[in-house]
Amino acid sequence: AADSLLVRRDGYESAIEDSSAPIHNRDGSVAGAVIVFHDVSESREMARKMAHLAQHDSLNGLPNRLLLAERLSQAIGQACRHKKQVGVLFVDLDDFKKINDSLGHAMGDELLCSVARRLSACVRTTDTVCRQGGDEFVILLAEIEQQQDAAQIAQKLLASAAPPHLIDRKAVHVTLSIGISVYPDDGDTAERSMQNADTAMYY
Repeated sequence: AADSLLVRRDGYESAIEDSSAPIHNRDGSVAGAVIVFHDVSESREMARKMAHLAQHDSLNGLPNRLLLAERLSQAIGQACRHKKQVGVLFVDLDDFKKINDSLGHAMGDELLCSVARRLSACVRTTDTVCRQGGDEFVILLAEIEQQQDAAQIAQKLLASAAPPHLIDRKAVHVTLSIGISVYPDDGDTAERSMQNADTAMYY
């Protein structure tokens, strides 16, 4: 059987899989049984780590676009049931290529991590900050009351990025471009909400 737990006398717990087989005597009657326990703690932990890596960005541990798509669909479903709205914010670092070229890629990665931490600090635990790729982030605001709520968060994001980022003892200044889409007014599906936020950011 899968998903079993073995608890030792000292309280230590091991994830196990167990199997059993009957022991027959000479006349074919069941005389006993053999039970085998197999410790699968390491393989389950590895599976958990692989599942996490498949859904999170390797640079900063943020949810990636696969997990974002799943959470956006869930958020839209909940918003429909609770008569709320869902905000999608596309965030881009202005002139990041120039900054990255001047700092070097390692320092550029540190800057992306610094920006990610500040973005995450601006939202609720029920919201999702995702790294879409490169210098683009997407923020999912679950169950907001009105479009103005998304605009206020965008203002917070702009303000949070403004103070210099200390990268390798250098003060690096960045600005953001943000596009906002609010479900259902700006897109009645997850795909349209994403597309319209992306378009708004470039506009």
